Amino acid sequence: MIPVMHVITRLTMGGSSENTVSMVEQLERFGYASTLVLGPQSEGPTVKAARRRGCRIVALDGLVREVSPARDLTAVAQLYRLFRRARPTIVHTHTSKAGFVGRLAAQLARVPVVVHQPHGHIFYGYWGRARTATFVALERIAAHWTDAMIALTPREIEEHVERGIGRASQYAVVPSGVPTQALREMAPSRTAARARLGLPRDAYVVAGVGRFVPIKGFDLLVAALPALVERVPETHVLLVGDGAEREALQARAAVLGVADRLHVSGTVSDVVGVLAAADVLAAPSRNEGMGRVLVEAMALGLPVVGTRVGGIADVILDGECGLVVPPEDPPALAEALIDLGLDVARRAKFAEAARPRAEAFSTSVAAELMRALYDRLVQSRGLGA
Repeated sequence: MIPVMHVITRLTMGGSSENTVSMVEQLERFGYASTLVLGPQSEGPTVKAARRRGCRIVALDGLVREVSPARDLTAVAQLYRLFRRARPTIVHTHTSKAGFVGRLAAQLARVPVVVHQPHGHIFYGYWGRARTATFVALERIAAHWTDAMIALTPREIEEHVERGIGRASQYAVVPSGVPTQALREMAPSRTAARARLGLPRDAYVVAGVGRFVPIKGFDLLVAALPALVERVPETHVLLVGDGAEREALQARAAVLGVADRLHVSGTVSDVVGVLAAADVLAAPSRNEGMGRVLVEAMALGLPVVGTRVGGIADVILDGECGLVVPPEDPPALAEALIDLGLDVARRAKFAEAARPRAEAFSTSVAAELMRALYDRLVQSRGLGA
């Protein structure tokens, strides 16, 4: 077995955490004995679930998500000591913050192979120019300590290289793997899912799934709702998740006179049971690495509508399994959803194409791509088991 250490600041309910835990599971089968190193801001239930799935976990109190010079130096020191003691063949860092401190510690500890996986990026949609420029500068530095960087989609590579972060030859595309077949097997019928959620059987249901934070753009979906209801009167929007914007989203729907058409379920562990109730998934994000929920929805045969940001357009084949619209454009978002609400035949055609498209992002495909990358890196350095 080849020892690997994955480093992430926190495990929470979300795409990057699920992708990390799933990949640790898969790589174990290929002879890569992985340990997951995480910080104190992780969510207890998510960590417990990872342990149940067989993850070996090491917690470091210095590894926090926010920039904190004192704790960041502590994290580097803790990681350095851990790497020197455990002597991993590969250190694989996840997300920007863990990526910098983890790669620095790996460089100091002379770890043979260093891999970084941003799980998207923060180049737009998050902060102002000055803070963004600082993070880009740090990414440029850390790229020099990295043997391979993993992008979720081809567009992510382009957006990094455009900003001078590493060379194109350093990157490999490995999607966030989704267990497509398992999702289909556990999905309830649409009738049962709607009954459980209290939705009308004949409604046109648009789902949105994710954290209620500005980057996810659910305010744009709420803004599009009046026009959507006017043209497709049976419309209901179902938002699945939680976050700081929850009350603001509900208040805005009330001001727009569509509060009765907006349903907020809160965070759920069974996303499949909610998606099964929908006709369409909307992802109006301002930035998105890949959009794991897009693949989950497509695996269940849902057409998807997303914005042209990050890797979304690499996932959605525009006009085949869904529609891609400009970002920050509620009228365009409304028109796309109206089109699918009124044209049942087109919706069915998209649904039929969605299932095979989802397979390009399945867990098995992602695991084989990661295995091939690991094998190549290890063999090129003569470090085989």
